[in-house]
Amino acid sequence: MNMKTLNIEKWMKVNYTGSFNLHNGLYFKSYARLVSKVGISNHLYTSQEIKKEPSASIKEDTKLITFRILKYNPINKDLPRIVEYKLKINEAGPMVLNGLIHIKNKVDSTLGFRKSCREGICGSCAMNINGKNSLACLTKISSFSDGIIELRPLPNQYIIKDLIPDMTNFYNQYKSIKPWLIQSNGKHNLDTTGKKIENLQSIEDRKKLDSLYECILCACCSTSCPSYWWNPDYYLGPAALLQAYRWISDSRDDSKLQRLMYLNDTMKLYRCHEIFNCTSACPKGLNPASAISNIKTEIQKNIEEIQKLESEDCDINSN
Repeated sequence: MNMKTLNIEKWMKVNYTGSFNLHNGLYFKSYARLVSKVGISNHLYTSQEIKKEPSASIKEDTKLITFRILKYNPINKDLPRIVEYKLKINEAGPMVLNGLIHIKNKVDSTLGFRKSCREGICGSCAMNINGKNSLACLTKISSFSDGIIELRPLPNQYIIKDLIPDMTNFYNQYKSIKPWLIQSNGKHNLDTTGKKIENLQSIEDRKKLDSLYECILCACCSTSCPSYWWNPDYYLGPAALLQAYRWISDSRDDSKLQRLMYLNDTMKLYRCHEIFNCTSACPKGLNPASAISNIKTEIQKNIEEIQKLESEDCDINSN
């Protein structure tokens, strides 16, 4: 295989027209965090400054696919660098994840990435592919007509290694919205005689959960959101808010008002500026932006009850 280090300046640039350019500017803040964490100087590295990868030979083939992958290992305090791998098209396999597995097994065993189901169900292989967040297992290699695939970890997350982001903050935010049914004394699970029964739901109420429960928590939406890049410690992000609306919409849940009160916050909810990157990035075709808008509508419909709960110091965490 022919591996070489590319100039990192290209993907470090930022469009200063008032908004981030998704492809070129996506990693600027992530890189700034990374620079602060490892203690290296805060400037753009040229190809001469970046550590070279060892090269290997590959038998020339007329049909090649090129993977350009960000590699970074904070344990060894290596500088972030772009490494290029050229594979025969018949070796790479049909999906981007197949190509990564081939590189890991046959070319570079140090390459780090996550994978599990390979069927778009678990969300483990979420990454930035040619400037857009997506799942490697659902992205076809044949969809890249120029034969070049550029891979980065999900934006604005601390990097554990290579394409593996640290998802700790993302999962903590998900946990904070209490993603489970909350019922008052289990009253819906008892019949008139006090015997436990199944908690049933009408067909109409069940349909309200469609396009909400299918979220696989891959974080493609949240990490494509500029508001989430700027306020990751306070703004819950599209994924957590989509899940919050899923439980708010569930007819079996007794804590709708408490959930709305928890979200009625200038940072947790109202940092959404309706950029719609989240809806564009979702690999399951869901609409987090619509869910966020619906939460705001529900809060306005129930604002008097919410304010009353706030005056009583009632909290979702009290259930």
